[in-house]
Amino acid sequence: MNSSNYVSASLYNSVNSVFQYFNLTNVNKQLAEENARLRTQLDFSNADDEIHTDSIHFGLPESDSTFRFTAAKIINNSVNKQQNYITLNKGSKHGIKRDQGVLSTQGIVGVITHVSESFSTGLSILNPRWSVSAKLKNSGYYGSLSWDGEDYQLADLLEIPFHVKLAVGDSIVTSGHSSIFPEGLMIGVVDEYTQPEGENYYAIKVRLSTNFKAIRYVEIIENKKKDELENLEKVMRDG
Repeated sequence: MNSSNYVSASLYNSVNSVFQYFNLTNVNKQLAEENARLRTQLDFSNADDEIHTDSIHFGLPESDSTFRFTAAKIINNSVNKQQNYITLNKGSKHGIKRDQGVLSTQGIVGVITHVSESFSTGLSILNPRWSVSAKLKNSGYYGSLSWDGEDYQLADLLEIPFHVKLAVGDSIVTSGHSSIFPEGLMIGVVDEYTQPEGENYYAIKVRLSTNFKAIRYVEIIENKKKDELENLEKVMRDG
């Protein structure tokens, strides 16, 4: 009888572990969707060093937030190719469009380039065809961050002049100088830097905060004022 009870208890424990494993996927999905909802309620258009309570909209249907976040699941992701892409399970019927940013809980991921009704694909940071405007969080100096096609954990930050104070471990965040990402989203930290002879700018290696071999859930960022901003800038360029 004792042996029978032991076997039964072991079986129930194993079955329960299986149910908990599959239930964890649903929990992760729900957390991703909740995270996206809460991010949408934060008004990134008023980005400061601290978040003020009056910039948070508690479930109001008409939010004044510039950015809307949609939770998505990565269904395909390459890491070790020269040009890497991501495929997501959200498309045009979910409000997804080209040139929308993709963000993980660890940091930025990439940008949407193609959209079908139910799916979307995009370039990840690990693609030399795309670069992102990035800045040193401490000093505010900004440059262009791109991947050189080698280590999936590292990218290059360009155009930072020698007179800027720099240290290993300094945080690198989005500059906000584009309509794709809000200002201040995490990109990575300075891993190493040198001062190449005959140059005016540092050679900076940034250790990316996003683990591209482990991400499963992301958020797609819509700038609801993107068209207005780009149309105004077009008028200025055209004179």
